[in-house]
Amino acid sequence: MRLSLLSDLNEERAARRAAVLVTEVGSGEQRLVREGQVGSDPLAKDLEDSLRQGKSRLAEQDGLQFFLTVQTPPVRVVVIGAVHISQALAPMAKGIDLDVTIIDPRTAFATPERFPDVPVLAEWPDTALPDVGIDPYTAVVALTHDPKIDDPALMAALRSKCFYIGALGSRKTHERRVQRLMASGFTEADLARVHAPIGLDIGAVSPAEIALSILAEIIASLRNERRRSA
Repeated sequence: MRLSLLSDLNEERAARRAAVLVTEVGSGEQRLVREGQVGSDPLAKDLEDSLRQGKSRLAEQDGLQFFLTVQTPPVRVVVIGAVHISQALAPMAKGIDLDVTIIDPRTAFATPERFPDVPVLAEWPDTALPDVGIDPYTAVVALTHDPKIDDPALMAALRSKCFYIGALGSRKTHERRVQRLMASGFTEADLARVHAPIGLDIGAVSPAEIALSILAEIIASLRNERRRSA
């Protein structure tokens, strides 16, 4: 690989932007396709599929073979609320290679002892999130049931390009949440991004089951899969 290509790849990695290194198998010629360039590339469909799946693979065009080496940022799950569901969710997420950060201003809950090996920020979301950052490879999960904590996080998420936003609560709770957020200037189209009630409907009851349903919905959103309705 040319040093210039390696430098460009490292630059995209540091900026948490996806990229694909395209190598023509026969000649060994290489080129870098940045995420913003995918749509105009001759291999656009193959590149889009590879980025969505997060997998490197072979592609063919005009009798030539290309190897697509996919580089995507680590998927980050920002959890608002150091609650029982979060305690179950964190190790599950780690097991499927998702980075988790817990944010909760309540110092009695946001402790390293309750969340070993996971970054825990005992701060208000509007203070912590600018430093954490929310990008297209970030999922934001609001679990406190407290509007003073959840709403600022949801507002920050709605202003961002994060790929998933979820909020805990019943439909009635979410209706009240929608009213508050609309009063803050968000539209119905904005709020359609929020998955609420959160998680896939698997009949989850326990904190671990709810955590599982949330992670399943996050992965489905990340892969942009279309699920059949029953």
